[in-house]
Amino acid sequence: MQKLSFYKYQGTGNDFVMVDNRSEDLKVSKALVRQLCDRRFGIGADGLILIENKEGCDFEMVYYNSDGSQSLCGNGSRCAVRFAEFLGIVSGSTRFMTIDGVLTAEINPESIRLKMPDVNKVETAGKDYFIHTGSPHYIQFVDKVKDFDVFENGKSLRDFKKDGTNVNFVEKTGENSIFVRTFERGVEDETLSCGTGVTACALACGYLGFKGPVAVQTLGGQLSVNFEKSNDSQFQNIYLEGPAEYVFEGIFRY
Repeated sequence: MQKLSFYKYQGTGNDFVMVDNRSEDLKVSKALVRQLCDRRFGIGADGLILIENKEGCDFEMVYYNSDGSQSLCGNGSRCAVRFAEFLGIVSGSTRFMTIDGVLTAEINPESIRLKMPDVNKVETAGKDYFIHTGSPHYIQFVDKVKDFDVFENGKSLRDFKKDGTNVNFVEKTGENSIFVRTFERGVEDETLSCGTGVTACALACGYLGFKGPVAVQTLGGQLSVNFEKSNDSQFQNIYLEGPAEYVFEGIFRY
C-alpha cells in the first residue's frame, strides 16, 4: 500500500485535490485520478492538480478532470497559484505552465487574478454560442437559471462538439451582471463553479454589448471577468478573478 500526502483547495466551490509532485514520485493513471476524486470512496473533488517543476516558469500545473481526462481549468489554475504560494514557490505574481501554454496571475490576499488566453472566435448556434477559452464551452441564455434543470439539459448538449463540450446556462441579472450554472465535461455533472465557463459566458455577454468587468454569480460564489474587445468576436487581456482557498490536508492510502 502506498501513501499520498495531499491538500484540498476550492475556488467558488470548484474543488481540487492538490499534490506537490516536484519530486515526480507520483505516477498518475486515469484509475488513480478517478479513485482520488470519487466523493464516496476517495477524497472527493472535481479534479486533481499536480504542481511540478518547469524550466523557464515558476511551476507547471498538471490538471486532470475527475474522469482522468485533461483540459485547461480556470478555477483550478487559480487554486494552483494559491497552493504554489503556500509551498513558497511564488509570491505576489507568477508565470506558470498549463496544458494550454504559459499563464500569468496576480496574487492578492483575498483573490487570485488570472490572465486567461486570448479568444479570437465566437461561434453562433441559433440563439446560443460556442466559445473556446482553453476548454470548449456551449452557452445558452435562459430565464430563472436557479430553477433550471442543468444536468438533463447539459447532458443533452454535451456532444455538440465531436470531443464533447462543457455546457453553460446563463441568466442576465443586471446591466453588467450574470448568474451562471455549468455542466462540466469530464466531471459529467454540474459543478458549483467553472472558471473557463464563467469566462466564456462573460465574453458571450461582451459579444452582445456588455462592458468589462462582468460580475458573475455561481452556486459556489462570486467571480469577476474583465476583458478588452477589439471587434465583435476577438477578446484580449481577459482576467478571471475570485477567491481560491485551502480546505484541508491529509494522507490517502492506495
